[in-house]
Amino acid sequence: MLPMAMGEVIKNGVRFDMKNWSQGLPDGSDLPEAVDQIFALLEARAVDYLLVGGIALLNYVEGRNTQDIDFVLARQDINKMPEIVLLEENRDFARGQYGNLQIDLWLTQNPFFEWVKLTHGEDVMIGERTIHISDPEGLVLLKLFALPSLYRQGQFDRVSLYEGDLTQLLMAYAIHPEPLLETLSRFVLPSDLEEIRQIVLETEARIRRFKATRERLATEDE
Repeated sequence: MLPMAMGEVIKNGVRFDMKNWSQGLPDGSDLPEAVDQIFALLEARAVDYLLVGGIALLNYVEGRNTQDIDFVLARQDINKMPEIVLLEENRDFARGQYGNLQIDLWLTQNPFFEWVKLTHGEDVMIGERTIHISDPEGLVLLKLFALPSLYRQGQFDRVSLYEGDLTQLLMAYAIHPEPLLETLSRFVLPSDLEEIRQIVLETEARIRRFKATRERLATEDE
């Protein structure tokens, strides 16, 4: 997906989210160019990043909607891009704004984010630009890592979104969860690991149900 096309996805996500309509239908026409400019900045400033989140997911599965762009990078590299206005920051995350483009930053001072960045990135040539993007396993790991916290916070809209992402990734790719769970055991509490294991089992059961229903309906159509 070209950077400008990524921007079109974000523009449509912003425009067609009714929560954004309080001041009228958002324009968003500047977002495709803003996305392209962000990748140009990352390249020009030699920022070592990993593209994750909904935009990265769209490289592997269809139908994902998003209103921002996500990168894993080192906290000190944010200083290389003063054009990004930081709005929020904590130990693991920062949120910034580049014009009207929202940028979520996953900071490598979190050892897990650093590990994913180091071990699950791949360079993809998109147009004339090389983009360092998470592979499907890296995206699965990040979703699983985040889910226990989202449950604790009661963010069930994001829980539903992330579990849907997991289902699509595990259906589309031959990803074996057990090695991922072994990896996560180095970074999460034992109680969280058990919750993650249960989420994986439920996701696998959902996939089996989807496949069985498809086969049953296909048989009935013959």
